[in-house]
Amino acid sequence: MSYRLRDSVTIRNEQGKEVEYFIEALFDVDNESYALIRNDQETLLMKIEEENGEQYLVGVGKPDLSESILDAYQIAVRVNSANNDKDMKQ
Repeated sequence: MSYRLRDSVTIRNEQGKEVEYFIEALFDVDNESYALIRNDQETLLMKIEEENGEQYLVGVGKPDLSESILDAYQIAVRVNSANNDKDMKQ
């Protein structure tokens, strides 16, 4: 799968290796900002934090929270898609 048309970020993994990910989506849940990023091997949900005017990504850290956030995101995508389909038929 090719992601060349999307913005990318480089993250240093736990072993210190830099890995490039492509930004799939940016969204807010409960006044917190998140990024859904992916490459050919994996998809990650990261929280966007800001410090001294700079943004950085951190792991969510809680599997239950990640799952809830991804569920909310998928519901929003489905609702938006259904609304777009309805608008196109009118």
